[in-house]
Amino acid sequence: MLPGRGPDGRAAVTRLSRLLGTRTAWTAVGDGEFFCPGCGGDRNYQRLTGQRRFALLGVPLLPRGATGPVVECAACRCHFGTDVLDHPTTTRFSAMLRDAVHTVALALLAAGGTCARGPLETAVAAVRAAGFDDCTQDQLAALVEALAADTGRFTGEPCAAGLAIELHEALDPLAPHLAAAGRESIFLQGARIALADGPYTPAERDTLSTIGTALTICATDVTRLLTAARTPS
Repeated sequence: MLPGRGPDGRAAVTRLSRLLGTRTAWTAVGDGEFFCPGCGGDRNYQRLTGQRRFALLGVPLLPRGATGPVVECAACRCHFGTDVLDHPTTTRFSAMLRDAVHTVALALLAAGGTCARGPLETAVAAVRAAGFDDCTQDQLAALVEALAADTGRFTGEPCAAGLAIELHEALDPLAPHLAAAGRESIFLQGARIALADGPYTPAERDTLSTIGTALTICATDVTRLLTAARTPS
């Protein structure tokens, strides 16, 4: 029988691993909160770097080099690569989604140029569904007026550079963490606000095109969604 095969061989390997092996001494270099893929929720973490050492009888002796950094979950103690920190926590993701829908609603109301009752009602419903429970029509209308005053831009004009920047700031960080259906859902909410008082105006189409770009929706799909929004569900 070859060494390491069978019950006797495995027992020998186990005994040898207890005598000789590599041990890692971890040092915490940071902490915070993250979304743990192991737990499936928001958890505290420690960012660790390690030093590997050759060990005899469990006693670290010769250095074997550095390892890490890694992220250790405070709950399940699993280790992950530091790229796991790129994923927003559940709390942060919810806030990003609320801000994105709110910004899209304001952009389409400004592009519509009137803040009529239909678009305002549709916008308020979308913003409330996203998490701003106390949003009102008066609040959105006031914000659109303030936006126009702040940018020196008249409502109903094509998407100006300042508004395009705001849309990208709200949507660019969110888009990578949304499935295609989620990105299209935000786009369709904007399209329905635009359609609430009639067909798309050129300014509304321009704004929706900017939203589609920020959400990484290709031009072909933007055209498809603009048509789909006109079809009653």
